[in-house]
Amino acid sequence: MQRLLQAPRPGIDEVLAFYDHRVGVVGTDPRLMLLPLDDHMVHRGDGVFETMKFVDGKLYQMEPHVERLTFSAQSIFLEPPCTWDELKTMIVDVSRAASAQQGMVRVLLGRGPGGFGIDARECPRASLYIVVYKLHPRPEEAYKKGVTASRCSMPAKNGLMAKIKSVNYLPNVLMKREAVESGCDYSLCFDDQGFLAEGAVENVCIVDDRGRVIVPELSNALTGTTLMRALDAVTGDMPVLFRKVTENDIYLAREVILLGTTIDALSVVRFNKKPIHDVRPGPVSKRMRQFLIQDLRDNGITLSS
Repeated sequence: MQRLLQAPRPGIDEVLAFYDHRVGVVGTDPRLMLLPLDDHMVHRGDGVFETMKFVDGKLYQMEPHVERLTFSAQSIFLEPPCTWDELKTMIVDVSRAASAQQGMVRVLLGRGPGGFGIDARECPRASLYIVVYKLHPRPEEAYKKGVTASRCSMPAKNGLMAKIKSVNYLPNVLMKREAVESGCDYSLCFDDQGFLAEGAVENVCIVDDRGRVIVPELSNALTGTTLMRALDAVTGDMPVLFRKVTENDIYLAREVILLGTTIDALSVVRFNKKPIHDVRPGPVSKRMRQFLIQDLRDNGITLSS
């Protein structure tokens, strides 16, 4: 036990609080944050997850995240070891236990421990883990100057597998690696017909030369909670269309906008090293970001007791 607790744990300072449903208590010593190797989530990728954030003591968009987690879990015939309402309470409790004003909350729902085979019947009960860790927001300079992106060689996930937020994120990991190798900040993938899908952990939309917000069809992309909320910032004032987007559409766009839990809304000003419009963050991206920030302040769940 002593050797186990003294084993190297890179990133241990990032963990603020955690919960393992098997144990039933919230922990704040990350050396005790351990996952059974025979949990099918580990060796088969048989599990789903969600990530949300809290800023200034306000937990943001918990309901949409839990709704998507419910969809992902039901899609793989997985039920949590508690009720969904109890799960929501646990998310808030673990977030409060972190004793921080900002952080990220990762909820992992797995098939559970029980063996090293592929048959789910090995696992008598699903596993549930909740981890709160430090939030590292992009520097304000990124929003002032914009970021870069490139086309990834990794193909988009297909159909239902794109809709399920499973723990098997190997394609996303490789997308991020390719972005780093290419010297860009982000990577965008395309489906097998050459149409834009999504980023590694971000949705993407464009503003075309007619001032319309164009969202790539979500048939091969995750339906992002941030994307759907950000569209409320412009709905009614600007046309919003869901349609196929080509690489050429990106080059002709007035704005290319990334949307995600950590970044809110962020402008891509160069794609494949080519300039987008005037190579500056545009007004729609700024509007979406301000809307999301204010929405968190107005509607986030207060964590202080």
